[in-house]
Amino acid sequence: MKSYPHEMSGGQRQRVMIAMALANDPDILIADEPTTAPDVTIQAQILMLLAELQRKLGMAIVFITHDLGIVRRFADRVYV
Repeated sequence: MKSYPHEMSGGQRQRVMIAMALANDPDILIADEPTTAPDVTIQAQILMLLAELQRKLGMAIVFITHDLGIVRRFADRVYV
């Protein structure tokens, strides 16, 4: 990439951070508010990306969010 972080959109920065987190092939991914982007389309893309990665890599994801609607759609187990 030839862009500096400040030149990227919020969704692009989120994807870069996910890629950086996956670089070491973790068993567990901690996603702290990964859908804070104001655009609902970007939120959906990030959620689909995380679900696809979870399915393909067989990893656990600790998903931290305040959005209970996302929790309902995404989580297998919920801890409050």
